[in-house]
Amino acid sequence: MTKKITIKDLHATTGEWVRRAGASRNPVIVTDRGEAVALLANLSLLKPIRRQRTILPGYAAMMARAQSHDVLDDLDAVRGDR
Repeated sequence: MTKKITIKDLHATTGEWVRRAGASRNPVIVTDRGEAVALLANLSLLKPIRRQRTILPGYAAMMARAQSHDVLDDLDAVRGDR
C-alpha cells in the first residue's frame, strides 16, 4: 500500500521518511495541499533507461580514417563544405 505524507510531515522528519522509503517496496507520495508533488522510493524499484546510441555517418567516417596529428585537418574533415 502506498503511503501519503504532507510536505510538513516530510520536513519535520525527513530522515525517518527517507529511511522508510529506502527499506520499503512501496513508494511514499509527498503531497502539498492535497496535490501529489513528489515521490520517495527505493532506488532498486527504478528501472534503468536504456538508450540506443546513434552514430552519425560523418563521425563514423572520421573515426575510420587514419589518425592525423593535425587538429586543423580533423576540424576541416568534420566541417565538410560549411
